[in-house]
Amino acid sequence: MKTIELKNVSKLYNKDVCALNNVSFTVNQGEFVAVMGQSGSGKSTLLQIAGLLDSCTSGEVLINGEYVSELDKNKLADIRMKTLGFVFQSFHLNSHLKVYENIMVPMLINNEFKNRAEMKKRAEELVETVGLSHRIDHYPSELSGGEQQRAAIARAMANDPDFILADEPTGNLDSKNEIMIFEELKKLSDSGKGVLVVSHNEAVMDFADRICIMKDGVLSEN
Repeated sequence: MKTIELKNVSKLYNKDVCALNNVSFTVNQGEFVAVMGQSGSGKSTLLQIAGLLDSCTSGEVLINGEYVSELDKNKLADIRMKTLGFVFQSFHLNSHLKVYENIMVPMLINNEFKNRAEMKKRAEELVETVGLSHRIDHYPSELSGGEQQRAAIARAMANDPDFILADEPTGNLDSKNEIMIFEELKKLSDSGKGVLVVSHNEAVMDFADRICIMKDGVLSEN
């Protein structure tokens, strides 16, 4: 089974601020895991380390059984590109690109796509998956917040990653769109993707297979 695994991971900032304290944690393929906690509890740091966007001070991170501390920067970048997809609170869509072009962006550094036509076909498939076919030629400014986040989810799926990591994905949305985004993420876990969501939104509890609580850098199962 494909997994993201943290073993006894700690993260210190400025040598004395402990963001993560001896955290051991696993996300499995096909599992929706929610990590909840107040701002500053360490949950975003956890996601960044699990997603290889940051490194730990001590402990080990394994992606699909591979110890990432033993890998060079190029290999780490390759894992991020092909194995991990990211969704953030701020949608980070390029305002000058149409929806399908935004979704194509991660494919531009993936040599598995031979040409633009292949990339556009993949983008069109993903747009349909998240229910945005009627918005495919629109710019982000022409979309609602919920539609922008769905476009961001489609972009995260561009290279068919094993895992989706979402950091407060509903933080900028109203309650109706919150539910819609959690439903989209649940569909991904049901399809076999591992989904890790860090959030303070209690609505995620209705969708997660497992709920963990982060407090003062310490993780516990709910």
